Amino acid sequence: MNAGQKQRAPWIVGVSGASGTPYAAAVLRALLAAGERVDLVVSRAARLTLLDETGIAFRDAHWRDDLRAWLARGADGKPDTFPAVCLDDVRYWSAGDLAAGPSSGSYRTRGMVIVPASTACVAGVALGLSKDLLQRAASVTLKEGRPLVVAVRETPLNGQTLRHLVALDDAGAVVVPASPAFYAGATHIQDLVDFVAGRVLDAAGVPHRLYRRWEGEIGGARP
Repeated sequence: MNAGQKQRAPWIVGVSGASGTPYAAAVLRALLAAGERVDLVVSRAARLTLLDETGIAFRDAHWRDDLRAWLARGADGKPDTFPAVCLDDVRYWSAGDLAAGPSSGSYRTRGMVIVPASTACVAGVALGLSKDLLQRAASVTLKEGRPLVVAVRETPLNGQTLRHLVALDDAGAVVVPASPAFYAGATHIQDLVDFVAGRVLDAAGVPHRLYRRWEGEIGGARP
């Protein structure tokens, strides 16, 4: 292992099976634009959601091509909306690989974001089930005291899920509901997606320029 590899400390991005793959794409683009390194874990359920929402079949053997196509797609479904992204700082781990680096606390990371987070994923992490690499990496992130941001995407929320979210909050995670706001002057679906992605990155402490921040001026976001 060379010195550069020893210094690598990525953000783990876990993508679960909830609807909202554009949120994950926006977070990934912004992390890479900020010069961050990324370890990507896409759950089995997330592959089905990605196929349904974008038509992209995410394949282990061709993950670079599939990820590149995904990140180029806009929230409205149009391909090639965004320029090609360099993936040199991305490492992909199969969700079934429980021997992967992020499964161990000795593997250096800056923290983890789960976007979007399904209620099943929330329950698995809250209960410490570690049924796949995504859940195991989240459990490791919590036990090591690193930042964990959970962007839950579900409505309505029942009592059981609310209790799981409280348990995650008690464990030190930051819960960020995928709830777009309108004060930033959204005029396109991508603006709403970017607002949620920006709030996820705010919680992680990663700088970005995804949305217009509130500055105390009523009507300041109007065209």
